[in-house]
Amino acid sequence: MTSEDLNDGFVVFDRVQKSYDGETLVVKDLNLSIGKGEFLTMLGPSGSGKTTCLMMLAGFETATHGEILLGGKPINDIPPHKRGIGMVFQNYALFPHMTVGENLSFPLEVRGLGKSEREAKIMRALEMVQMGAFVNRRPAQLSGGQQQRIALARALVFEPELVLMDEPLGALDKQLREHMQFEITRLAHDLGITTVYVTHDQTEALTMSDRVAVFDDGRIQQLDPPAVLYEEPKNSFVAQFIGENNTLVGEVVEMHADKCVVRLDDGEIFDAKPVNVTRVGDKTRVSIRPERVEYNPDRLPEGAHTLHAEVLEFIYMGDIFRTRLRVAGNDEFIVKTRNAPDQVRLEPGAQIEIGWLPQDCRALDA
Repeated sequence: MTSEDLNDGFVVFDRVQKSYDGETLVVKDLNLSIGKGEFLTMLGPSGSGKTTCLMMLAGFETATHGEILLGGKPINDIPPHKRGIGMVFQNYALFPHMTVGENLSFPLEVRGLGKSEREAKIMRALEMVQMGAFVNRRPAQLSGGQQQRIALARALVFEPELVLMDEPLGALDKQLREHMQFEITRLAHDLGITTVYVTHDQTEALTMSDRVAVFDDGRIQQLDPPAVLYEEPKNSFVAQFIGENNTLVGEVVEMHADKCVVRLDDGEIFDAKPVNVTRVGDKTRVSIRPERVEYNPDRLPEGAHTLHAEVLEFIYMGDIFRTRLRVAGNDEFIVKTRNAPDQVRLEPGAQIEIGWLPQDCRALDA
């Protein structure tokens, strides 16, 4: 990471490593720069290193190697309570013996604010999350969603420049979780707060973030805005982890500047966009998103590559049809088509042709 990168980032991880046993690295040479006011999500499976990164930033874990900077200043040796960072956890971490108001007052008292200033900030924070009427309730008198709002208000009450969130919506039901996703994103952008959000939920990451860092095996596999991450995965792990994805196994038989020709194991040949294959003979997993595939003959775009398929399952899902096919020996090839009057409905066992455009097909690592 260059000195220019260090100067640009509000939060910077500079060659950060973390090991718990002195041998195995759970975070490996992390270089990451997060801009002021940015909403960045660390996404990945369990054990990928994302939560460890958040805990190092919060000060609850110490980096084995490298430096973490906040506002241009190293914070490795600064204790958590002096970093001025707001935190929101999945289990809310509210004090059960305190009222809502007292829970919010606590971080202000620690910072030595007077009573009238504390009361003003508490009410302002509660109004932000539409919980002003609950100031005298205790956590046990609140629903899960209300407790999460209070936990968010407590993280914001002392007006931090940085807020860290660790799986904050994991305990909520689907409808409330989706509502809170928009609430948190709106608040973060309205207040101009830099937010680092940890989740294993890819939909949450795509919905909420300015950029997403996809972690696996202690490293960032890809760091991009949600649309780029979904449309242009850089490797097979990202393609499989972000959204639903079809893969066909084959070998590169021709290589050109902006396209390659792939031969599948069953002999089928077609064009693909080369992403991380470099030469003839490379093994590849070809990636095609389910919504980019068409089986209605009238809708096949000009220039589409077609393959033979057998229908294994056709599921009505309201707004879409989800069709499972056998394609080139793969029994889990999925096609998603919107529910429209002219959309063909299929029966299991039907033999059909499917097609997609070469630019929607990416040749990734094997």
